[in-house]
Amino acid sequence: MRIGALALQGDFREHLAVVRKLGAEGVEVRTPEELADLDALIIPGGESTTIGRLATIYGLIDPLRERIVAGLPVLGTCAGMIFLAAATKRYEQPQLEVLDVVVERNAFGRQVDSFEADLAVAGLADPVHAVFIRAPWIHKVGSDVDVLAAVTDPGTGEEHPVFVRQGRILATSFHPELTEDTRIHELLMEVS
Repeated sequence: MRIGALALQGDFREHLAVVRKLGAEGVEVRTPEELADLDALIIPGGESTTIGRLATIYGLIDPLRERIVAGLPVLGTCAGMIFLAAATKRYEQPQLEVLDVVVERNAFGRQVDSFEADLAVAGLADPVHAVFIRAPWIHKVGSDVDVLAAVTDPGTGEEHPVFVRQGRILATSFHPELTEDTRIHELLMEVS
């Protein structure tokens, strides 16, 4: 299996290390041509506006959108989830608009508000230890999107989705590549 990580900015190296640990070939993707022979793609965390701007400069927006709409399995984490989303609440930025969600950027607060939590994830027997760094949450979920995990806002008591699936698109608010748990990456490989 050949899994690419969008390598414009962010923690793509950490994702590729997990992919290789699972026995797949991990490749850095920076050009439209490098999308051609992938079995799956990871869009990493980082800074979503920067990822979007660089993807625009490198001519990747339309090729990425076309491959994902055609069925390429994809995992977007943190900024990657924002980049996949249909829209963000309060911000205009380049997005692929392939995941039917509206995302709120930095929903949990600033860098100092980053945290870790154990999440119950639909379909997994044991909780997933999740690392949230300046993380978004999903403000609105489309009808074809399954919520796999959510967190409770301590201020309001509202549940906010932080892990969703729409067909072959997986997206998390957290960083699974920063833990030893490989199950999120395994899910990507299973939908491939």
